[in-house]
Amino acid sequence: MHFTTEHEALRRTARQFVESEINPYILEWEQAGQFPIHDVFKKMGSLGLLGICKPEENGGLGLDLSYNLVVAEEFGRSIAGGVAMAMGVQTDMATPALARFGSKELRDMFLTPAIAGDYVGAIAVSEAHAGSDVAAIKTAARKDGDEYIINGSKMWITNGGQADFFCLLANTSDDKPHRNKSLIVVPSHLKGVSTSKPLHKLGMHSTNTAQVFFDDVRVPQRYLIGNEGAGFAMQMMQFQEERLWVCANALGSLDLCLEQTIQYTRERTTFGQPVINNQYVHFRFAELATEIEALRALTYHAAELHGTGKDVTMLASMAKLKAGRLLREVTDSCLQYWGGNGFMWDNVASQLFRDTRVASIAGGTDEIMLGIITKTMDMLSKP
Repeated sequence: MHFTTEHEALRRTARQFVESEINPYILEWEQAGQFPIHDVFKKMGSLGLLGICKPEENGGLGLDLSYNLVVAEEFGRSIAGGVAMAMGVQTDMATPALARFGSKELRDMFLTPAIAGDYVGAIAVSEAHAGSDVAAIKTAARKDGDEYIINGSKMWITNGGQADFFCLLANTSDDKPHRNKSLIVVPSHLKGVSTSKPLHKLGMHSTNTAQVFFDDVRVPQRYLIGNEGAGFAMQMMQFQEERLWVCANALGSLDLCLEQTIQYTRERTTFGQPVINNQYVHFRFAELATEIEALRALTYHAAELHGTGKDVTMLASMAKLKAGRLLREVTDSCLQYWGGNGFMWDNVASQLFRDTRVASIAGGTDEIMLGIITKTMDMLSKP
């Protein structure tokens, strides 16, 4: 993937934002269990960071995916993953279908303020019994006049307790599971919408994650995104860009973790010499750096092909699988080289060890990725 001077200018803007507006406040936000998302998003919006691939008519920059991945990579250099996760939900999970298939009215009402940072969005797909198995969701929207009446609940919703609107996947008919689902924009202020207390997670503490309940929520049918029954297909399409975003974001986290660990082992002396002088240690760093570059090449290749309009389902799934596993390997290895300091809560390696573990679960588990790869390789036995 070729990066232009425009890419690099955007990279500098994103990195400066992370260094000045996010990293200095991470400890405070982690302890609070959330960050001031509307304030931070407003600053991001003023810099154009929330609408990189979105239509210019809605305040976006109208650029291609490669620019978005540059920003995702830089936000991966946040000391904690929560803010980047919240941003990724806003830009690459809650709004892509809205931008691509939503009516002008819907885009004006919800996409434009989301790009400006005035609205916070959340994607409401997973349910307690249906995480990666999207077809099994039970939340339903039935027609009543010119409205939908929505009942159900959604689980593990990032930005859930702070969102202004949800991009909700719900069953709108009794058709087959892949043809009975629709995406509907649901404002959070509507009667019948409520959220749980923030869920207590292993990591990502600075991001508000909640269960969301819909109890006889009335929504105008014009809040439907695209065509009724096309929700599953749109969600699957959305997943591919989401997974590439996750991979690019992982690259930033991997680089940060390895860089800071190398620096620490240069400064930390044991038995009269720096830790990095042990051959095993610096050989291990060489191995990890090689793995990171392999992931970078795969991610960039998939993104480049996506930009030409090609189906990258297999490559995006491969990259997502590799990213999740490599995050576990690199953060665990690096944590070890910090010794006792690595077991401390506010250490960069332990922070990323906790925060990035979700990469092998959210957006499709490793096992789901393996299943997709198998199917796209046509390896399944046929009757």
